[in-house]
Amino acid sequence: MKILIVGNGGREHALLWKLRRDAPEAEFFITLGNGGTAELARSIPVKPTAVGDLVAWASGNDIDLTVVGPEIPLADGIVDRFSTAGLAVFGPTHAAARIESSKAFAKELMARHGIPTARYRTFDELAAAERYVGEHGAPVVVKASGLAAGKGAVVCESVEDARSALRSIMGDHTLGTAGDTVVIEEKMEGEELSVFALTDGRNVLPMLPAQDHKRLGEGETGPNTGGMGAYAPVSIAQPSLMDFISNQILQPTIDALAADGHPFRGLLYAGLMLTADGPKVVEFNCRFGDPETQALLPLLDSTLLDPMLAIARGESVAGTKLRWHSAAAVTTVMASGGYPGPYRKGLPIEIEAQVVAADDLLLFHAGTARSEGDLVTTGGRVLAITALAQSVTAAAARGRWGAEHIHIEGSQYRRDIAWREAARQ
Repeated sequence: MKILIVGNGGREHALLWKLRRDAPEAEFFITLGNGGTAELARSIPVKPTAVGDLVAWASGNDIDLTVVGPEIPLADGIVDRFSTAGLAVFGPTHAAARIESSKAFAKELMARHGIPTARYRTFDELAAAERYVGEHGAPVVVKASGLAAGKGAVVCESVEDARSALRSIMGDHTLGTAGDTVVIEEKMEGEELSVFALTDGRNVLPMLPAQDHKRLGEGETGPNTGGMGAYAPVSIAQPSLMDFISNQILQPTIDALAADGHPFRGLLYAGLMLTADGPKVVEFNCRFGDPETQALLPLLDSTLLDPMLAIARGESVAGTKLRWHSAAAVTTVMASGGYPGPYRKGLPIEIEAQVVAADDLLLFHAGTARSEGDLVTTGGRVLAITALAQSVTAAAARGRWGAEHIHIEGSQYRRDIAWREAARQ
């Protein structure tokens, strides 16, 4: 079997790691690759966003399964193009991927189908949006409707904060065309939860819930990022809560997309807020989350490849059961100095031998490359260090130890990943 991974970040490294364990005899390929994927897959010189070139390459190389990691090629219709060419591909179509690529689309879908989410209004004009926040007050969350690499949501505690965010996004176009339309919604209070679900367009197969840490600084301070860490399992996600999420959020969303003529096949990510009124949707993503994937996949005892293949081939996953290890996983992201703003590239990465030798630590590479045999930085988020232990508290401590023994000039990481779970334990 030949398997192609589209993407070259930490999420794709984790997907490659898991699928390689599921199918050790398969031949793996990855677009461009990074400093950590070379031992697992052959890098191909095609960008993840070069959809036409990828279709041609996969067709010419008899690829049996393509797994798409990032959201941009999904939003650009890579699944539609691969399917037209008769190639098995895991991910949603362009129309279904709008659940992530257009927050306005997602909010309208939820409103029509009664899926719990925050109250909201959508705006295409800056003046109208400013008037609205002036009339309705704060706190609110201002969100760019389009794709913004995890940086498109601004929590605004005052009307002036909201106006400033609107002027930046809509007036100064700091997020490009992603901010042409904005969603202004009520600020929800509670604890966040990330729930992934494999789906064939009808059946929903929830995965183990995780919790992400989006803010740059410890104590949930600083700007939003693409994610500074994650952990699983989450003790507050009891079976009754997961049943509610599955029956009242995940399944109705899949049913709604199918009813509207846009069946969703692939991985649906629900970012949820556990409010006093119950779970509500913060956002949907149309693919595996990063860095939650790096925490979840090491805990998955059963195969990921089999349900992926079934979904990619248009088959049913009804009756499929996922098995999970009893351990806990905590992922700590090491980022370049300056991230999520401007940062330097090409800095050397020194990983101490004791980290490499540790059986309970996994290093998933994101913004790394090999330069004359040495490992160097190429991106904002550089490495994801996943620690495994019998408790979240122990895994968090082990992850901090791992980060302390990896050296990148000016790098930053949070030392409080899983702090809520540690407090509960």
